[in-house]
Amino acid sequence: MSQMYVLFEHAAGYALFKVKEFEEIGMLLPQVEASVSDLARFNSVVKLVSFSPFKAANTALENILAISEGTVPEDLRLFLETHMPAGGKKSKVILGVCEPKLASALSEILGVTCQHVGAVPELIRGIRHHFPKLVKGFTARTLSVSQLGLGHSYSRSKVKFNVNRSDNMIIQSIALLDQLDKDINTFSMRIREWYSYHFPELVKIVPENYMFAKVARFIKNRKELSEESLEKLEEILMDSGKAQAVLDASRSSMGMDISPVDLMNIESFASRVIALADYRKQLSEYLRAKMEGVAPNLARLIGDQVGARLIAHAGSLTNLAKYPASTVQILGAEKALFRALKTRGNTPKYGLLFHSTFIGRAGPKNKGRISRYLANKCSIASRIDCFAEQPTHIFGEKLRQQVEDRLKFYETGDLPAKNIDVMKEAIEEVAKEQAESVKKKKKNKKRKSDVLEEQADGVDANGLPEEEEKVPKKKKKKRKSESAEDGMENDVAMNESVKMDEAEEEDVGEEQKKKKKKKKKKSLSLENED
Repeated sequence: MSQMYVLFEHAAGYALFKVKEFEEIGMLLPQVEASVSDLARFNSVVKLVSFSPFKAANTALENILAISEGTVPEDLRLFLETHMPAGGKKSKVILGVCEPKLASALSEILGVTCQHVGAVPELIRGIRHHFPKLVKGFTARTLSVSQLGLGHSYSRSKVKFNVNRSDNMIIQSIALLDQLDKDINTFSMRIREWYSYHFPELVKIVPENYMFAKVARFIKNRKELSEESLEKLEEILMDSGKAQAVLDASRSSMGMDISPVDLMNIESFASRVIALADYRKQLSEYLRAKMEGVAPNLARLIGDQVGARLIAHAGSLTNLAKYPASTVQILGAEKALFRALKTRGNTPKYGLLFHSTFIGRAGPKNKGRISRYLANKCSIASRIDCFAEQPTHIFGEKLRQQVEDRLKFYETGDLPAKNIDVMKEAIEEVAKEQAESVKKKKKNKKRKSDVLEEQADGVDANGLPEEEEKVPKKKKKKRKSESAEDGMENDVAMNESVKMDEAEEEDVGEEQKKKKKKKKKKSLSLENED
């Protein structure tokens, strides 16, 4: 004889239902589907065994996160062990569960046969439909409120990320930067064409788009340009020769006259182009700062913009870190890859990595080899950036040096250093940096504690400042230490003087011995003469 129970996970808690006439229900699946919409018929199919509500919103969130990952939370395990009968040889117990991952986890932990196919999905659909009426004390409104609250907290926990290391901002900023480049080029061409009707010679003198827009906004009507405005024109162009050439060309220009209304429109449009170009510079600085905080190694290896394009194309830094080096190499050249596979032609050597300076510096024969090597180093850098607890740029500098050495190897044949040795050096440097940062933090803490002690020493028990004649504790300590140091210095000096005296005594004794020897020699010589 087999018994079947159905577990239903709700935002309010866990509910366990017993299925009546399980074997017949398994045979009559269409009848079960028909009885789901009718409460009277569905009551004859299932019966509530127990309901365990969640005590707080945090416990509900923890349980739902564990279930979504396929693990059994402690509350669910205790609930099932308490209210489900233990199966034996004669009576077999089957538990119906919605999630297949949860079913496998429950069968491993509890040793219960779990089922998630057949009539189980229809039974869970009916329980979900009639849940407010099957469990007493609940209404459809209260259940919807609990579901909405848990849904918001679950979504918030899934999208939670570190504010300082958010790659979403990099994706949006690089997309905006590319769009701004296209728009600024288009608008610059438009203002060139528009203003050239009035002053066509200016295009050859000032070929840069940004500078052309600034000069056009300053000049406006070329007939009003005079010697007085030459200084301001030199400030804009940063070249006195060009400024004089513009002045001379304005006097002998072949352009047509233009109305004041048209000049106003050209001026406003030029101001917009200049503002866009200035904002583009600010955005590039913002992107550089973001890449330095999120992916410093990748930025040091291939640059801010190329690294940001790789992250944006992959979708996130985590996705880029999961890609193999072969995928990173052709990232951005998917169309060419599939066209080559379809036509059985040569596959592309590089995608977004082509914008890196290393590819341009390599020879024609070595472009594919250096792109493969660079993709390998990019995958290493992205993984370090993604999974490292403290961001550092040391690995990126080492990897960049490895690519430089590989380029030299292709040109001159000099063997580069091995990757293991380079990584060991980088790890040692990172350890030194962390140790120095820890020391700095300790010093800052000591300084703060010293400041607090000084402030506390300068205040008496009543909270009033002490008299100036009283010596603070810190000064007393200093004086004690100074006296101790003076004593130590005196002892050292005494010892040195004693040593000097002993040395002098030894020297005096040796001199006396020498004199005695000389006297003996003289006396012996006199005796011999006699």
